[in-house]
Amino acid sequence: MSEAAALPRIALVGNPNCGKTALFNLLTGSRQKVANYAGVTVERKEGRLLSPSGRSYAVLDLPGAYSLNAASLDEAVTRDLIRGFYPGEAAPDLLVCVVDATNLRLHLRFALELRALGRPVIVALNMIDAARRRGIAIDVDVLQRELGLPVVETVAVRRDGARALLDRLEGPLPSLPELHEPVADEALHEEVRRLLALAVAMPRRTAAIDDALDRWLLHPVFGLLALGVVMFLIFQAVYAWATPMMDAIEAATGWFGGLVAGTLPDGPLRSLLVDGVIAGLGGVIVFLPQIMVLFAFILALEESGYLPRAAFLLDRMMAAAGLSGRSFIPLLSSFACAVPGIMSTRSIQDPRDRIATILVAPLMTCSARLPVYALLIGAFVPQKDIGWFNQQGLVLFGLYAAGILSALAVAWTMKLWRRDKSEHPLLLELPSYRIPHLRDLAIGLWERAMIFLKRVGGIILALTILLWFLLSFPGAPADATAPAIDYSFAGRIGHWMTVVFAPIGFNWQICIALIPGMAAREVVVSSLATVYALSATSEDATIQALTPIIQSQWSLATALSLLVWFIYAPQCISTLATIKRETHSWKQTAFAAGYLFALAYLASFATYRIALAFGAGG
Repeated sequence: MSEAAALPRIALVGNPNCGKTALFNLLTGSRQKVANYAGVTVERKEGRLLSPSGRSYAVLDLPGAYSLNAASLDEAVTRDLIRGFYPGEAAPDLLVCVVDATNLRLHLRFALELRALGRPVIVALNMIDAARRRGIAIDVDVLQRELGLPVVETVAVRRDGARALLDRLEGPLPSLPELHEPVADEALHEEVRRLLALAVAMPRRTAAIDDALDRWLLHPVFGLLALGVVMFLIFQAVYAWATPMMDAIEAATGWFGGLVAGTLPDGPLRSLLVDGVIAGLGGVIVFLPQIMVLFAFILALEESGYLPRAAFLLDRMMAAAGLSGRSFIPLLSSFACAVPGIMSTRSIQDPRDRIATILVAPLMTCSARLPVYALLIGAFVPQKDIGWFNQQGLVLFGLYAAGILSALAVAWTMKLWRRDKSEHPLLLELPSYRIPHLRDLAIGLWERAMIFLKRVGGIILALTILLWFLLSFPGAPADATAPAIDYSFAGRIGHWMTVVFAPIGFNWQICIALIPGMAAREVVVSSLATVYALSATSEDATIQALTPIIQSQWSLATALSLLVWFIYAPQCISTLATIKRETHSWKQTAFAAGYLFALAYLASFATYRIALAFGAGG
């Protein structure tokens, strides 16, 4: 038995938004690891607690649950684990039920369910400082007596906020509570009302500032406007704040690659290290700034109490398409990059809604498509004004709109086809507004960075090296007249691909460029330049050099077909790798790649044939 397995196990359990994870961070600090429970995508956090006396404990932060009558995968995992039924997981030695002291009317119900299990339980009255500020008086002794469970006060956002809990852990495990038979919901509510009447004096059910803010932020008009402003700021920040860091990473990757290239002699080893490993690592790390900026906002909004309100505002609109209000931020984030967008679906508790959101996230027009759009629109769409609008801008807007409408249509279709026709209403607690704690934000960001680098980065790096191999071997013969890429495995595959892609207007140059485009869609532009034997020092210069060539050699029908292809194009290995890691399912990954390819091919085929019919083939 390992040392970790031999440690006493403490499980932190409670409703969402009770401060459970903040208490977990306070108890364990940096001594924690994040994984998934076996076979499911539910996050598993485990940390090491070292008590003042030197005793060590393994601490689990279990998924938030409103009830042991599980209505979601998160709740099912929590229920099974605390009962000792979860495969490969021993039952915890102690349950610490974390309750929000400002909202005991809701949270005490779960504590009563845990009491009925007959296992050692400590109730942690968290956010006790906020309760006192609101004038809520809790008689801890009375509550402890009536519950028949130890009750301690905690403030998870203070350095010494868990002192009472740690003092209680220094003693023996709490005695087993008197067994209570499981009771109906109404009886539980009645017992909660009795406990509140005996032990709690509350001047009002909600804080005055919460009511004042909610009058505006939950208003059907002003609330949506406020949400639009917040989302606009997030969207701009993901672009504006992340871009300098991404440029710095790309510059550092280029500098280091140049340093290695100048040290090693020309040959396969140098090419592998520079074009495969270093470029591959750069292609992984370059996503980090967007992920960090995006999750900084998501974690701050979640901790502040605003994120559940945003989900509430949008739920009816999103439900019409078979999604959830919680799907909005992941889909919006996917406009920057689908990788962090798919990762942020972890905030969606309903597994059915989460899978649907993951599967349609790639349809959002990510920033990697923009260089391709800029090349094709600049070459084939005249730059003239139509009334107040620029024609090129209208085409770009149309591409974005097509992606959004397609995502909603796909989600709606999946809703019709799924076996479970029942509606899963969005059940949300609207927590009190609070200022996010910097320690919890920092730990949350570190966790997200490590999840991406460890779980997704390895696959992306491996596939990038595989693409390098396909692009590099075999080398061009001594008497080669075409670009070296034409003689490689990728070039041969590109020529073979013309059999499949000729019906949608793609020539062999486009087919070859699509292969390195699997590493990153924006690479398609530089790949086309390589195929056409161009050399340019920047992306703008590449586009300028390519424009007259494709204008003379491609038809308008081909350009339109390629534009439409990139609305749906599935060939982004980073996105597919993230789908695999987040769903733990090759089946879901294959479905995503398959339906995106089918949509791309059918839409491009229709576009190409219609364009030819209107005389755009010349």
